Amino acid sequence: MTGIRDILDARRLIAHQLPETPMWSYPVLDAAVGAEVSVKHENVQPTGAFKVRGGITLLARMADRGRGVVTYSTGNHAQSIAYASRLYGVPCAVLMPENPNPAKVAAVEALGATVEVRGATMVETAGHARDLAERTGRRLIGPADEPDIIAGVGTLYAEMFAARPDLDAVFVPVGSGTGAAAACLAAAALAPGCRVIAVQSAQAPAAHDSWRLNALVNRPVKTVVEGLATGSAFATPQAVMRARLDDFVLVGDDDILRAQRMLLGEAHTLAEGAGAAALAGLLARREEFAGRRVAVVCTGGNAGPAELARLLATL
Repeated sequence: MTGIRDILDARRLIAHQLPETPMWSYPVLDAAVGAEVSVKHENVQPTGAFKVRGGITLLARMADRGRGVVTYSTGNHAQSIAYASRLYGVPCAVLMPENPNPAKVAAVEALGATVEVRGATMVETAGHARDLAERTGRRLIGPADEPDIIAGVGTLYAEMFAARPDLDAVFVPVGSGTGAAAACLAAAALAPGCRVIAVQSAQAPAAHDSWRLNALVNRPVKTVVEGLATGSAFATPQAVMRARLDDFVLVGDDDILRAQRMLLGEAHTLAEGAGAAALAGLLARREEFAGRRVAVVCTGGNAGPAELARLLATL
């Protein structure tokens, strides 16, 4: 099981590759929310999302990199592994389900990885990825059940709690759950008084329902928020969340869109939907956290053309 030592080791490991990301407070946002809100800006990472921390950590620790890697993802995880693979000269193949975001396909290919569209759903795509890894001898990298990925993601929370050990709560968006699991591990060791609250779209509640039911379940994916469009839960992050997560909030896609608009207007930040979900969760619990010191993680800024059109239509 991943622990704080793994996270601190990962922080030292990636320090020369990724500088710390900023965490700012915005007076207009504070006034709108009614709390002291710190925004952790993972949208400024070279891939536009927090997941690059996990990709670099995993590839840096991989002993037999020459064999190459295979992964499956709709976007940010794919870019993370592709970026790390280019950094370490590792052949990388990425499988995506049907109708992927063309901008994210282009981003992955620009990093030197090959992209293959296979499967109608992420579950089917995962099966094709396993088959490809077995045929080619490449290392299969899943999106969540990877301790090194969780350790790498945990470095953002190590940064956060080093800067603000006095936080009352941190809200973390959940797709696969690596971010929330990493936040739980870091908070327990570095900021035990800080509550960790996960946030997921009510239109894709697999991780939320799995945590509530204490069992891994699948759920239909009806959300338009690409980074949260996960129909199944993952054992490794769920085990951590069951032991340490304080609460789990569901929000609607419309709530996430409103949070995107608020980040754009009050924090000068263009967030993808998943990157605004943490703020949407805080807004849903506004009364409870009035006047408190709260952090939200803007996990990414990779909004595609359709998403940008939806956001601009609301301005």
